Amino acid sequence: MERIVIRPYQPEDWHDIERIHDDARKIELSLAGLSEAFLPLAIAAEREELFAYHVYVAIFQGVVSGFAAYSEDELAWLYVDPAHMRQGIGRSLAQYVIDHTKKRPLCIEVLQGNEPALQLYRSLGFEMAETVRGHMPGNEAFPVCVHCMQCL
Repeated sequence: MERIVIRPYQPEDWHDIERIHDDARKIELSLAGLSEAFLPLAIAAEREELFAYHVYVAIFQGVVSGFAAYSEDELAWLYVDPAHMRQGIGRSLAQYVIDHTKKRPLCIEVLQGNEPALQLYRSLGFEMAETVRGHMPGNEAFPVCVHCMQCL
């Protein structure tokens, strides 16, 4: 497998993470039956305070191919360029977050229906804590069901 490099986000990465988010988010929402809830990163980043988190990017084949944003107790964002899915990028980003946070449990919320994400997080040691219903952060008009997972 080709080497994946994880490094801090830089402002010149914006257009790459914007494209990655928008393409991957559409897939994520489709899996959850929520396609109409899509908001581009230009809006979601502000509403959901992306840059209040530690933001890191994954470099694969010389280009930004994914990104993650996390706090000390939450992996809040993880998106991979659909053209590079299933290449270990999401796993590398999630493992980076696990290795660079000390507070446990480390939490993540996964939309119901997003089986690829659930499988990834389970394989990394996350366990289901609860399933909750509420409204989509940043786009509260849409009801959602999320699986709250924890890595102990």
